[in-house]
Amino acid sequence: MTKIITAENIEEAAECIRRGGTVVFPTETVYGLGADAMNDDALRAIYTAKGRPSDNPLIVHIADKGDVYKLSSDVNENAKKLIDKFFPGSLTVIMKKSPIVGGVVTAGLDTVAVRMPSNPIAAELIRRSGCYIAAPSANLSGSPSPTVLRHVVDDMDGRVDYIIDGGNCDIGLESTVVDVSGDVPEILRPGKTTYEELKQILPDIIINDAILKETDTPKSPGTKYTHYSPKADVTVVVGSKENVRKVIQNKISVTPNCGVLTYKGGSYPGVFTTDAGDNMQQYAANLFYSLRLFDENGVEVVFAEFADEGGIGLAVKNRLFKSAGHKVIYADD
Repeated sequence: MTKIITAENIEEAAECIRRGGTVVFPTETVYGLGADAMNDDALRAIYTAKGRPSDNPLIVHIADKGDVYKLSSDVNENAKKLIDKFFPGSLTVIMKKSPIVGGVVTAGLDTVAVRMPSNPIAAELIRRSGCYIAAPSANLSGSPSPTVLRHVVDDMDGRVDYIIDGGNCDIGLESTVVDVSGDVPEILRPGKTTYEELKQILPDIIINDAILKETDTPKSPGTKYTHYSPKADVTVVVGSKENVRKVIQNKISVTPNCGVLTYKGGSYPGVFTTDAGDNMQQYAANLFYSLRLFDENGVEVVFAEFADEGGIGLAVKNRLFKSAGHKVIYADD
């Protein structure tokens, strides 16, 4: 049976982690499903709860920057620059793992993914438990990541020991993942920490080609298998507002039981709509919540408005395209 608590009872959750249990906790990005990163049985419980394949690595969460040097055998200059600038925060750094890191948390890779969350509840849980906490997003594998408590409960009630209610997550998308284990630093998953920000620190950083494509190589947590998909069938429509609206109007006229995810407002009479916001930061915060909202309202087909913009827009595009299985219409073509 799952127990739902608040931060006032965080010691219960910390004790659960110490004894090898599973705890869902809030972070600034999305809710995470955590267990002791050094306990292989506890890690297997994460995979079981999510229905997640065990060849998909997990991110190890820490509460002290110095722990990086215990988890990695090679904290190189690129890693140090990123850690100094962006820890704590929504950045995960991939480095060569140290001997203390086992094969379950890394899915057999020779690297480890490390993040230091800024959310105070997450940080306190890590500190109180005395453990490194491995945690993917707290959703059933393949579904949109949860950013509010009720979506955590929908997926994880009865599957985990504890859920900590921390309210709504601020960012709404998972962390940026950067691999610094090779000669050239590489963004494997975009997030709130943007390419533009990273390039100021590491001028030679590149973006992995697979970010907007399907991939079978799990170099990074959260980049393998179907991701972020609601039960509804999603199609993304990209372009100017006027052309996007024309395409979607034509589609909904011949598509039963459909809905529209609008961007910067808009009305489609007769169909269920929800708005992603007025800028890409709001789109990021609302995306996963909105995708689940369509399912809750019985919508079977979703058309999502999108406009190519920089910054966190790359992360929104990555998640949105994956949720649609890369079904994309370019309205301006």
